[in-house]
Amino acid sequence: MLLSPAGVDALRTALTRARFTANGIADRLGSQATGGVARNDFRAALRATEDRDPLATLIRVFICDQTEPEAAVAAALAPLTVEEAVAGGIVERYADGLRAGVDLEPYGDEWWVLADVPASARPGKPLHSEHVLGIGGATQTLIGAAVRRPVETALDLGTGSGVQALHLSTHARRVTATDVSERALRFAATTAALNGQNWELLRGDMVAPVAGRRFDLVVSNPPFVVGPGTTTHVYRDSGRVGDAIGAELAAAAPHLLTEGGTMQYLANWVHVAGEEWDERVAGWFAGTGLDAWVIQREVADPMAYVNLWLTDVGEAADPQRMAAWLDWFDAHKVEAVGFGIVSVRRSGNDQPVLRVEDLRQRVEPPLGDRIAEWFDRQDWLRSRDTDGLLAARYRAADGLQLRQEATMGDEGWAVDRQVLAMPHGLRWTEEIDPLVLALVGGADGRLPLRDQLALLAAAHDVTPDELAEAAGPIVAHLVERGIVEPVAG
Repeated sequence: MLLSPAGVDALRTALTRARFTANGIADRLGSQATGGVARNDFRAALRATEDRDPLATLIRVFICDQTEPEAAVAAALAPLTVEEAVAGGIVERYADGLRAGVDLEPYGDEWWVLADVPASARPGKPLHSEHVLGIGGATQTLIGAAVRRPVETALDLGTGSGVQALHLSTHARRVTATDVSERALRFAATTAALNGQNWELLRGDMVAPVAGRRFDLVVSNPPFVVGPGTTTHVYRDSGRVGDAIGAELAAAAPHLLTEGGTMQYLANWVHVAGEEWDERVAGWFAGTGLDAWVIQREVADPMAYVNLWLTDVGEAADPQRMAAWLDWFDAHKVEAVGFGIVSVRRSGNDQPVLRVEDLRQRVEPPLGDRIAEWFDRQDWLRSRDTDGLLAARYRAADGLQLRQEATMGDEGWAVDRQVLAMPHGLRWTEEIDPLVLALVGGADGRLPLRDQLALLAAAHDVTPDELAEAAGPIVAHLVERGIVEPVAG
């Protein structure tokens, strides 16, 4: 840990006593200053904390990144002494006072997360090669996407500051976390101790420390950045060439999961000229026997991608590094880089389901609930053959909308396109034909699908058997998307 056990207890006492929590800070600053802090505009927050009481001092040091007088910092951190805080790196001496040595972030109203001070707060200061990230965009993406159902055992691969493990601790009885960086594990251990948690922390590269073990839930925000395999910062660079880390985790998943277990991780994948990106990613799961749902949330062109990650570690002024990275993309015909979420499950079924698709629309949070529901729907569909689908009753999703595009002609409006749109959940849109529209429109939960199709067959002058054969895959797709829902009973 960064501090001794007694030092962690003292720091927790100081933070709790001062109400250095998300709610405590918001109450102290007010909505305007709190909103400014979220935009890195600290002016109102600094005006609201001029009196330097303990909470004000902690806000100025750890939120606004100010250098404060040693006496004020000592009073705010007591009973943790300044000497202990400096030795543990919690604060550091700077100019004529003390400033933050770590990113000590109140998280929710019960947690604190410790990480390295971000590059944006120390312009010109090179990041440590084992820099430990705080709660960034990718971290929040995985937090929101993780399935939060109760489990016995959970694993956080590449834990960093420990924030994913914190969330796992709310619904897993036992939490294990790994990282290749000894420094990251010290941060994670401190985060765990500060929040009263007792995780198993293991050092090693990705799955190596847990070889031969299985878990009910595995999450990972790995070093997924795509490139030539050069390693300068372990939070970003895996040492694997291209997008191999994503494929490696896919191959490892069957050996990590208990029966019914789920693994979720963030990944980048390359879009190569002349190849379909979804087919490339689907190849990761060939032979794994896992249900897999890969959703692409973002796509970046190579220049924007390289700029993003060089800026992230303060390397924007290194034209040689940029040129080498872009040359690698050119040599491998990489046209773009996708980013998304991989969710796999060990269902034990000999016909696993694999879907790789774009999901770039805004979805109703938390995404993890939507992912869990998707796997539930796969279970429902897999347990029914065509006769089972026909025997079930369905109803349209709540709030389902019909959008039409029409052209005015000599005989009035002619409908060119009809789209079903879900205003909730995953907010899918589906272009449909009149028959599917009639099918969904009649899905009120009263008639079995077979009877509903008989009525439609008579109206469209086709045989019920012909319509049933065509409708089976359509209904399965609509159920998978959540556009129609099976009615229980």
